[in-house]
Amino acid sequence: MRLSFRSKAALMLLLALPLPALAEPMHAQYLPPDELSVREGEPEQQQLLQVTDYTIVAGSQRQSNQQPIPVTSPLSLRLKGKPMNKGATISEVMIHFDGESKSLKKPAYDEPSRTLTLYYPASQYRVLIDLLRSEKVYCQFLSYANGHVWADLHTASVRAR
Repeated sequence: MRLSFRSKAALMLLLALPLPALAEPMHAQYLPPDELSVREGEPEQQQLLQVTDYTIVAGSQRQSNQQPIPVTSPLSLRLKGKPMNKGATISEVMIHFDGESKSLKKPAYDEPSRTLTLYYPASQYRVLIDLLRSEKVYCQFLSYANGHVWADLHTASVRAR
């Protein structure tokens, strides 16, 4: 069977088209290598937020009805922004800093309040403030069927000066 010139051209065009691949998260290039294979399959949920503004809250509290009287000074960041990916509903990120615990709580997204809550060691505060002073900052949250979650803050690509 001989193919006409048009048929050959159409076949070549079809072969040149990329094959459909598994859909990766929008900002997959910012994920670390998955050396332990914990990211199984595609994420069940992705929330991607471009940060537009932030607020720093440094509190101080004292519970006067306890002996000895504990004084705590919670430190948190509240990020606001706009969702960037299809289906994203996120509008706010709360970051809590912990200077005492040996392990941190896992990231959690609350659908009704549209808030992602993250926990970082207090030693990361300065790093995050420096990051937020960049031009464009994104926060992403991914959850997988096996229970694995990933959350990060990252900048867009920035040229070195």
